[in-house]
Amino acid sequence: MYDPTVFENLKVAFENKIYDLDTIEREIAISNRSDLMDFATLTRKLSIQFNLLHQKDVAAEVVLTASLQDLADEILETPGKDLGCSLSLRFTKSVQHVDGQCKQIEEALNVIWENDINISQTLSFKYGEESSNYRNMIEVKFNTKINEENMQEIPDFLHSVLLTLGVLNSI
Repeated sequence: MYDPTVFENLKVAFENKIYDLDTIEREIAISNRSDLMDFATLTRKLSIQFNLLHQKDVAAEVVLTASLQDLADEILETPGKDLGCSLSLRFTKSVQHVDGQCKQIEEALNVIWENDINISQTLSFKYGEESSNYRNMIEVKFNTKINEENMQEIPDFLHSVLLTLGVLNSI
């Protein structure tokens, strides 16, 4: 009998909880979904992008990935390996006061996601358009992998994502 991978099990769990937030609880609006298999590198990636229903200025994206090495370690039951998938978040937001707002964003994210994370902010603008607005791509990478043992933490995780969206909307 086919035994689903850690990625497949987590993918279904994340999809179910996120779609419940959209269709049943009506807290978010999903704007994009991508479920990719890269045959060149044999990696899997699930990405679901959404925003708070009544605050569309900031978008969140939950990204779950599994590499060929992750899959091989799981199938071969490699001892001593951290089995699971990588999880990251991306938030996009417009900023006008780069130094002040980016510092506030970093401080807020460190309070909300107090664990082992790496935060990066990438600013961009459209060349030729005179504007004081920058697009800020905020990426939160978690240093530890997740697996089926973390499934009961998904609702709390998503609650923190919604909290982050609310905080980013206020900055």
